[in-house]
Amino acid sequence: MHLGPLQKVRLHYRPLVANMLKHLSKVRLKPVSSEKEAHSSVKYLFPKTAHQVSCRLVQEEREACSALKVGVFFSGGQAAGGHNVIAGLFDALKQIHTHSELVGFLEGPIGVLENRRKILGEDAIAPYRNQGGFDLIGSGRLKIETKEQFAKALQNTQDLDGIVVIGGDDSNTNAALMAEFFAAHGSKTKVVGVPKTIDGDLRSEDIEMSFGFDSACKTYAELIGNIAKDALSAKKYYHFIKLMGRSASHITLECALQTQPNLALIGEERKSLAEIVDEIVDLVKKRKEAGKEYGVILVPEGLIEFIPEIEQLIQELNQLLAKSEPISHLTPASAAIFADLPEKIQKQLTMQRDSHGNVQVSMIETELLLIEKVKKKCPHLQVVQHFLGYEGRSCLPSNFDANYSYALGLFSALCIRDQLTGVIGSIQHLRGSVDAWHFKAVPISRLMHFEMRQGKEKPVIQKTLVDMNQSSYIEFSRKRVSWQLQDQYISPGPIQFFGDPELTDSVPVTL
Repeated sequence: MHLGPLQKVRLHYRPLVANMLKHLSKVRLKPVSSEKEAHSSVKYLFPKTAHQVSCRLVQEEREACSALKVGVFFSGGQAAGGHNVIAGLFDALKQIHTHSELVGFLEGPIGVLENRRKILGEDAIAPYRNQGGFDLIGSGRLKIETKEQFAKALQNTQDLDGIVVIGGDDSNTNAALMAEFFAAHGSKTKVVGVPKTIDGDLRSEDIEMSFGFDSACKTYAELIGNIAKDALSAKKYYHFIKLMGRSASHITLECALQTQPNLALIGEERKSLAEIVDEIVDLVKKRKEAGKEYGVILVPEGLIEFIPEIEQLIQELNQLLAKSEPISHLTPASAAIFADLPEKIQKQLTMQRDSHGNVQVSMIETELLLIEKVKKKCPHLQVVQHFLGYEGRSCLPSNFDANYSYALGLFSALCIRDQLTGVIGSIQHLRGSVDAWHFKAVPISRLMHFEMRQGKEKPVIQKTLVDMNQSSYIEFSRKRVSWQLQDQYISPGPIQFFGDPELTDSVPVTL
């Protein structure tokens, strides 16, 4: 593994650890009373695990534990901090018992099914501490969902005391299903989930934020700030910047608050295509009257699924494609919407769905759709099109993500030690110092509801959208009017690792 100077220095960063997690033999997980239960229909599908309540970490001496053998794998897209989850998991296992062992499954869930594994000792982990990416063991998007696959996973993990699944909402749904199958078949192997996604939509009253969000947003904000400064210098282009976030606009909201663009579209406002186009056209005309023929516009990746008429169109397309029926079977209203879209967007909307039956919104050039519609009314508009996506997934983790993900790794080991399964690690009060953090294991089934996937209703973790009542959105709403005509761009610069803690240890604005 080749490392640059900054990467080498980051190897020596010691994540801040809450006092609660420094002496693992002096803490244990205890059930929390008065917990709400999972939805009754979800409980029916999880008879072995849905009865559980959350468990909170408390200070209490406990007897010595025997050595543990634990597996771990990444699932889904990369997020900065993943390697620190593994490092924290390893360090905790060794503190629990020096003969404990950590096994990494290669390339995600496929590694479990094919039993492709790698022993993760200190020598293997050391070069990856505080580094970006998932390249220590790789990742994958395969979904373990058939009885045959669960049986294979059970067979290949029967030597383990537990397995840690590092992933997003779909991956943690998979972890809950795996935990239920293992428990139903009398397996000793416990399954624990870790909240990972840069999209920021894996949230609940228990899970304040997934790791990776902070690093991604800071990376995007640096680039947006650079582009805004260029726009202010050249004074001749409108920059349409699409940002990752397939089902929610958390990234766009966070980046808008960090950089103050002229316009940031929030999908959850659910405006029609005509309303969005008119909003942009109105901005362009007003700025032109003020002598400004340039600007910066942020577009969330998942915006197209929030536009009511296109959302309906996509739902109909999903059902037709799931049944291999022709596009001509669209309802008249959706057929008219489809016909009015640029041919390139039509092709992108009918592309093959992902493994979960979702439209691949990252492949849909929503910003191009808006540009083409706007240019019909503003033909002299000069536009530069951007998509900021992969740039933020595998960067060096910010101090916040390095600390947070390391703590999640430590906590995951405690969940397995204390015989919990079908739970996800929750750390609360993240905006405070690490010693103010609260640690809780939450049954994954509590986060679930039912959605249509590939034409069938399935239990999945509910994605959390931008809440119009949250303080960060209210602050955004208050400020964005002044951003339209006044160039109040902020250039936050790159992630800071050295110097004033106000810079190095800052938390996401939306937190």
